[in-house]
Amino acid sequence: MQPLLDTQQPGAYLLMSVGGSSALRRHLAEMGLVAGKKLTVVQPASKVTGLVIFFQGQRLAISDEIAALLVVRPFAADADKPAIPLAHLPIKRTGLVQKIQGDPPLRHRLMDMGLTKGTLVKIHQIAPLGDPIELAVRGYKLSIRKQDAAHVLVTEVTADDHG
Repeated sequence: MQPLLDTQQPGAYLLMSVGGSSALRRHLAEMGLVAGKKLTVVQPASKVTGLVIFFQGQRLAISDEIAALLVVRPFAADADKPAIPLAHLPIKRTGLVQKIQGDPPLRHRLMDMGLTKGTLVKIHQIAPLGDPIELAVRGYKLSIRKQDAAHVLVTEVTADDHG
């Protein structure tokens, strides 16, 4: 993982965390810049030009100060890792949704709750008897049954992943 400011290559990146003051984080969240979002670096920062990204259908110029607070990792960094069911992800660990399996009504219900491909999901806690599982996804808490979580395939994302 690295600050967005340090990216040298254009390409797709996954936003892992947003730093700065709470007011700044709130402002960026209103624009949609929250952990788990995909963005594309169109033009890396240089001494001559600023950083330009493509995000949610728009080109945005990002100042060096803001880009230094956005921690990203290459989007395709998990391509070689095996996907595991979300139900098997350890507590307090984060995973990137790769695929949702199961019958169409279940898949649609899980996607309606925010579990879509490319979304970061963290196991927040597990009920004392092991079911349900509380997740942190897209800035809110979501409880789902372990049986449903088994249909969501994720790759574990750790702090030492560099792609």
